[in-house]
Amino acid sequence: MNMMKKYIILLVIIFATMIITPSCLEDYLDQAPESGLNEEEVFTKYENFKNYFDAVYSGRKYFSGGWRDYNIRTAFPLYFGAWDQKWVWEGSTDCGDQGRYMEGQAFKQGQVSAFINKFTYDGKRRPLLESMFTAIRVCNTAIQNIDMIVDAPTQQDKDDLLAQAHFVRAFCHFELMRFWGPMPYLTNVIGTEDPWDIPRLSKYETLHQVALDMDTAATFYEKADRMRRDAPPGESGHLTSPDMFRPNGVAAKAYKARALLYAASPLNNDKGQTAWEDAAKAAWEAIQLAEQHGYALLSVADYKKNYVGVDYTNEQIWGYYFGTMSYNTGNTRGLVGGIFQNSKSSASGLMPTQNFVDKFETKWGDPLNTEADRQAAIAAGHFAEQDPYKDRDPRFYIDIIYNGAPLVGFGKAGIYYERKSDGSTSYGNMLNQSYLGITKTGYMQRKYWGDQSTKNRTSPKYTDPLIRLGELYLNYAEAANEAYGPNTPAPGASMTAVQAINVIRARIEMDDVLPQYTSNKEIFRDRIKNERNVELFLEGHYYHDIRRWMDAPQTMGGTLMGVDVEKVGESDEYPTGYKYTRLPLPADRQSTWKDPMYYLPFNTEDNFKMKNFVPNVVW
Repeated sequence: MNMMKKYIILLVIIFATMIITPSCLEDYLDQAPESGLNEEEVFTKYENFKNYFDAVYSGRKYFSGGWRDYNIRTAFPLYFGAWDQKWVWEGSTDCGDQGRYMEGQAFKQGQVSAFINKFTYDGKRRPLLESMFTAIRVCNTAIQNIDMIVDAPTQQDKDDLLAQAHFVRAFCHFELMRFWGPMPYLTNVIGTEDPWDIPRLSKYETLHQVALDMDTAATFYEKADRMRRDAPPGESGHLTSPDMFRPNGVAAKAYKARALLYAASPLNNDKGQTAWEDAAKAAWEAIQLAEQHGYALLSVADYKKNYVGVDYTNEQIWGYYFGTMSYNTGNTRGLVGGIFQNSKSSASGLMPTQNFVDKFETKWGDPLNTEADRQAAIAAGHFAEQDPYKDRDPRFYIDIIYNGAPLVGFGKAGIYYERKSDGSTSYGNMLNQSYLGITKTGYMQRKYWGDQSTKNRTSPKYTDPLIRLGELYLNYAEAANEAYGPNTPAPGASMTAVQAINVIRARIEMDDVLPQYTSNKEIFRDRIKNERNVELFLEGHYYHDIRRWMDAPQTMGGTLMGVDVEKVGESDEYPTGYKYTRLPLPADRQSTWKDPMYYLPFNTEDNFKMKNFVPNVVW
């Protein structure tokens, strides 16, 4: 878990000298030699400056085979999932299993070093590390040269560029921190003659600096009148600005709150109660600011639009519109199983474990996480092991494909087998044994399916809700509960932690959290975590949440379960005609935990390029 000692010979410098010193500016000039631009022309002319900076959103780098994305999108969860390795971050945790056995399973069993180059330099994959440091350098160059612009249309346009530079710099440091651990916080362009030994900050200090940078961004966004990019609801231009891909002032305050929540979390907190108080205050400020600028939770009828079906929604404070994806595209093969794509060998799909499915309560709010929970729900008449999908949280039906679930083009999901009298076995339509990417857990994810398949050949729109109002309520609830308990508002706030969670539940037409779980912060903490897991399923949070809570040793060190579904015919014992049996997943589908997995390792060859670097003893 201790990735480096007090100081590191900064990996950044390797990137700055080996990769970035042929600087982004030079790359920009190289790509347009006919323009005859020099450095002064790039930074004095507003449009050239803006084009240079926009590499953080859309910059590319040439590798054998073509140009590849080298920008902040490599850190976006949905973009990460659209790659040829066919796994998503949730598939590397106890949350889910990837139907096709590939490196995602090896990754979750601790074989991380074997794949690390795909997250550092490999432009054909997801080079998070280098992309983030490249974008940081672009941001610092932009901040350093902003006053060179002589022809900006208005001062607000310059302020907007400054705001974006501070935001993206903070965003990149935040992503580096939560994947690789604490780093030095780079606020200047590092030259070849600058010192290479740079003290790294603590985890808390790194995240606190992210929050300060986001505050600065928000200040410039306000000056630029860019607290949101589009017009408020009811006005012309609502959700249609061509600049929706750029972050805004409300997003800066929202990310500040997220950073401070991480800073207060057990993995990073060295300030105790004060850190939770700061996080609660920031989250409440973000909620108020979001609502002041017209953001709102979607209704239950429109809930799915946060992910599939439209470009943007008014709950997304900042989102990444991926575009349309057809039923058989390679981009969806990490999320969607092969049967939907008629792809017997290429697709994988994310298959939730029984462990995660148990997080979806009954519609009355009964927890189902443990055997004791389920027995209590059975005693209340709210749950039955042999009719397990009846009367569940509405998000269960939105997010999960289960045996008997309605499926466009397929009728109902057949995730079962049947033993025939002649000794043979037949399988339901979702368990066609000729496909590699079928479920081993008894479930498939529905949230990002979009109803598309070979039997419903559509191309739905996909959007990654990078941060949305729903998360802000969850962030506030968690921080307020830790700082003030479940039933006391944070100072200046008009809502308790319990009330914040119930806002999220009410939107989806769930009952309030049952009173027996709101008596103290320890008891309520588990319900907050559960609510967050369910509400933010497949949005890229779970991988990081179980680490910052330091729950990963238990969740990933435990037994991953699935459900065995046998068709047996209706009877009093089996009222649905199916026999449901909880079973451990096969050994090669289990997960492993060791403490170095809190963070990703560095490439081995890089460790020894840095004279003072102390490598992690396990990685």
